[in-house]
Amino acid sequence: MRQARALVVDDEPDICELLKMTLGRMQIRTDAAANVANAKSRLSAGHYDICLTDMRLPDGDGLELVAWMQMHATGVPVAVITAHGNVETAVQALKLGAFDFISKPLDLNHLRNIVANALKIEDKSRNRPSRLLGESPAMYELREMVDKVSRSQAPVHISGESGTGKELVARLIHDSGPRADGPFVAVNCGAIPGELMESEFFGHRKGSFTGAVSDKLGLVQGADGGTLFLDEIADLPLAMQVKLLRVIQEKSVRPVGASAEVPADTRILSATHKNLGQMVATGDFREDLYYRINVIELHVPALRERGDDVVLLAKHILAKLNATVTLDDSACKALVNYTFPGNVRELENMLERAVTLCTTGRISAADLHMRDAPGNAGDGLQLAGSDLDNQVDHVQRQAIVEALEKTRYNKTAAARLLGLSFRQLRYRIKKLGIE
Repeated sequence: MRQARALVVDDEPDICELLKMTLGRMQIRTDAAANVANAKSRLSAGHYDICLTDMRLPDGDGLELVAWMQMHATGVPVAVITAHGNVETAVQALKLGAFDFISKPLDLNHLRNIVANALKIEDKSRNRPSRLLGESPAMYELREMVDKVSRSQAPVHISGESGTGKELVARLIHDSGPRADGPFVAVNCGAIPGELMESEFFGHRKGSFTGAVSDKLGLVQGADGGTLFLDEIADLPLAMQVKLLRVIQEKSVRPVGASAEVPADTRILSATHKNLGQMVATGDFREDLYYRINVIELHVPALRERGDDVVLLAKHILAKLNATVTLDDSACKALVNYTFPGNVRELENMLERAVTLCTTGRISAADLHMRDAPGNAGDGLQLAGSDLDNQVDHVQRQAIVEALEKTRYNKTAAARLLGLSFRQLRYRIKKLGIE
């Protein structure tokens, strides 16, 4: 078996020697570079399995090296060594593509965990699961982002409407990354009573409060070595937001009734259907926590934005149901034209009902029993016409034109204003014939 190789980039000989000794005990061969230029030369000349770089270097900084590696050493995970408490720098490094960060003074146990996770990346990437079906541009972009962020340890916030599959995306990020062998713990933040929240998240010690008859492991520690998925994070009370921020920054927790903190090697993924940016503006969500969980944002598109993907998904769902029925042309047309306020979850329920009630072996538009909704006609039969298509196209065209005019036809700014990626906006402009 090939011995793993690491590159340490630091101009302090003592730090280099400490890292060499620590990695050497992990059977990792380590080279050192004292500046950015030397690091680039070594990375260009040889294969490395991980790079650890200090922030301050004689001829530049670690962020410059991280950015360079995204173009010239894409297969090498890089972790940045930052000054203690320098959260802004750490977040910037993660956004540029760093795998993780380590704060000074170095915690060698934490360092070993980071290196061990980094060395798992290559093995996991060979067998990435794929459960995000769809051929629309939005889904291609989402899969690309999932593939990219799964290699990182950066916190990821998943936005999107209810029913779009945000937890599915979180599970895929976990299963595709180096933590796949660890636990995936999903928690609905809005479902935990406020008085039990701290105990549920951080655990407690026996006798710490009435009813605490034994020690209890919290959700954060339960996800140690794996991923904690905080669904509907917008529902967290402000007091808990403060405590969660500390967990993310310090990577440790203090159980209720405990006298000391305990390490928690947990990656945080979060999701909500609410607009966190607006909640920050109104004071309902802490700004510092928002920037820590939203290092990378993934947007899961609504089903109505995915075009013919709905038919592909419908056939997949019928296969999962072991259904012997098929969709006729009227059903396929109705599915494509329906706006799906409940997204994929509504599609699943709709098909389960149709399978139960269908007696002919072929599901028609009438069997779908689509509910009335703004832009959806009566019992769903009229949806097969072109009126709805024209209405939706008109609304989209008007919104895009207004956004372009407000931003003086700066497409990047217009996409941001509309909550779309640049690629999604470009696709809609071409589809709708907007000049």
